Amino acid sequence: MAQRIEVEVSTPYPVVIGSGLSVAEVLSGMMEPGVAAVLTDSQVGPLHAATVRRDLESAGWRVAATIEVAAGERSKSLDVYAEVVRELAREGLTRDGALFVLGGGVVGDLGGFVAGTYMRGVSLVAMPTTLLAMVDSSVGGKVGLDLPEGKNLVGGFVRPRAVLADLDRLSTLPPREISNGLAEVIKMALLSGGDYLEDLHLIEAARAGDPEALHTLVAHSVAFKASVVAEDERETGRRAILNYGHTIGHGLEAAADYSLPHGEAIAAGMVFAARLSRDRYGTDLVKMHENLLRRAGLPTRPPAFDLEKVLKAMGADKKRRSADGAAEHRFVLLKDAGHPVWDVPMNEEEVRRVMETAGG
Repeated sequence: MAQRIEVEVSTPYPVVIGSGLSVAEVLSGMMEPGVAAVLTDSQVGPLHAATVRRDLESAGWRVAATIEVAAGERSKSLDVYAEVVRELAREGLTRDGALFVLGGGVVGDLGGFVAGTYMRGVSLVAMPTTLLAMVDSSVGGKVGLDLPEGKNLVGGFVRPRAVLADLDRLSTLPPREISNGLAEVIKMALLSGGDYLEDLHLIEAARAGDPEALHTLVAHSVAFKASVVAEDERETGRRAILNYGHTIGHGLEAAADYSLPHGEAIAAGMVFAARLSRDRYGTDLVKMHENLLRRAGLPTRPPAFDLEKVLKAMGADKKRRSADGAAEHRFVLLKDAGHPVWDVPMNEEEVRRVMETAGG
């Protein structure tokens, strides 16, 4: 049975969670069939693009193009963005057309930015195919591209018309990708507390592909994130809590030239953030973090890294302010599970000490 969760922003949109979702059924009454394009990547396209195209065409859509980009973080670039919008122009996608974005977080970010800027905006339908994208990046409207100078430094807020989280597509993922998605599940459960945190007893079942466990954890994640986004869509306040573990995590990704998977980077970033939280507030959640991450098949510390490169990348973090000194960073910390605080200034020496003593 499909579950529908509304993201109650100024122009609301649904996230539909289920197995074997039909594009035609989900969009019936929301969007009239017209001209469409499908954007996917070289890993997802061979698995799912033909099925999506057939589903759209059977519902009366004319699919002008299926565009496939290389899988991986490097496709979140200005060069690839230019290639995609030029292809849409060559294929004749009009302003009243729709872009169906089929893939994980990279394609979702790229496709969302394309949809928000091509012809000053075409309709966007997100079709996440990874657990990471279903529980996090496909919800909330944040889209972005990377620059050599830092991650997600070019971007915006683009509301989709709908998000279709078809759990059947998770069956094609390797175990490591499920674990990477569980990093964001654990992050949001720690931020939320309550029933969501209690339901993390389903981690092992979700790793094994149990559909009910996956549905429960995806629904918890979407509902929690939707509530945060509804309160603060443009990240001027509380939405910043969703960056828990990301300040150091993004630095680790950049220092590794994006060879470190996002979920594994965020897992390590959360452990570092738990250590900083313990030092600042006295509540020790480090072992809880490590236990949850191990159960999800995630590392509790990153592979060997160059600390100076990580700190340099953190210096380009978009959450920093012009008034921040060169050696000050902004963190989301936990006073306790379910009690996050955000915009916490930490000087570089505090960060350096925790990362050194944690065995980086």
